[in-house]
Amino acid sequence: MSVSVASLGPMTGGELIVRTARAEDIRGLVASSTRLFAEDGGTRDASMNVDWPREHGAASFAAALEDPARLVLAAECDGQVVGHLMGSVSGPTDKRLVISATLISLYVRPEHRRARAGARLVGEFLDWARREGAEHAEVTAYSANADAIRFYERNGFGAMTLTLRQSL
Repeated sequence: MSVSVASLGPMTGGELIVRTARAEDIRGLVASSTRLFAEDGGTRDASMNVDWPREHGAASFAAALEDPARLVLAAECDGQVVGHLMGSVSGPTDKRLVISATLISLYVRPEHRRARAGARLVGEFLDWARREGAEHAEVTAYSANADAIRFYERNGFGAMTLTLRQSL
């Protein structure tokens, strides 16, 4: 994978780098995932365990870094992880006849979003998915998260399924 670099300008300083994550990034990846859970799932889904990243994130990221069917990317600025993406490929199976890529997790700190870090992370994920032979990529977003839905649509995703839930 190539490293993607962009200057952030005077507001944030430094350059934002998108690269494959390494074991030494795990602490920053967990912090990024913790922010994602608090900002997204924690505000939209009362059943979400917002402590999951702190409790299980390090082991999850460590396993993903060792798994050839997973991709973990870090967005870095001034030596600090300011965002991440985790994705996977699977298949084909008897049920789904093609290789499919799933964008599992994506987060960029708000102060770094103007550098198009999210779009760059998604672009690297899609390039990786193509190299892995995936015929399509998918991502799940909360229906109440209009900003995320617009972001994914701007990056080429479109609605295919709808999950409906009833509280019991």
